[in-house]
Amino acid sequence: MAIEFNLPTNLTLLRIALIPLLAVVFYLPWEYSNMACTFIFIVAGFTDWLDGYLARKMSLETAFGAFLDPVADKLMVAFVLVLIVQQQADATLAVASAIIIGREITIASLREWMAEVGQKAKVKVSKLGKWKTTVQMLAIGFLLYREDLFGLPINLIGYWLLYIAAFLTLWSMMHYLSAAYTALKE
Repeated sequence: MAIEFNLPTNLTLLRIALIPLLAVVFYLPWEYSNMACTFIFIVAGFTDWLDGYLARKMSLETAFGAFLDPVADKLMVAFVLVLIVQQQADATLAVASAIIIGREITIASLREWMAEVGQKAKVKVSKLGKWKTTVQMLAIGFLLYREDLFGLPINLIGYWLLYIAAFLTLWSMMHYLSAAYTALKE
């Protein structure tokens, strides 16, 4: 089976390529590096939405694209959370980040296993998972930006959003594990 490199797949590959760029900018001794990192993260998020939209709209969905898209998402999220925790060494931030990263690994593995036993549909992305992702991405964007904006404590809001994302992460993980358990019990 040949790997197809179409526009949606290339957008996903761009998202992966943005990871090292974000790392370089993150560590630059430049007063606007936080803004630049936030912008790069927003661009990556936009490519995530756009590649899925184009794949469906233009009938360009491929097996390789379906595999690569969640990998790109998980790489970006895990990498940026590690950067944020390294920069803002705080136990509660580290625990929330570990919950999110651990869940991503667990659910990715569960989905792979369920696909192998012919039960992939039981652990497809749910609305709860989409809410978790939305809150998580907002939290990461706020934590990357860090500075107050229009009198709003952006970093503090980012912390609270990350705690909410960690809670939703655990809730959605239990939802997926329950669905998998029910499917396998049958």
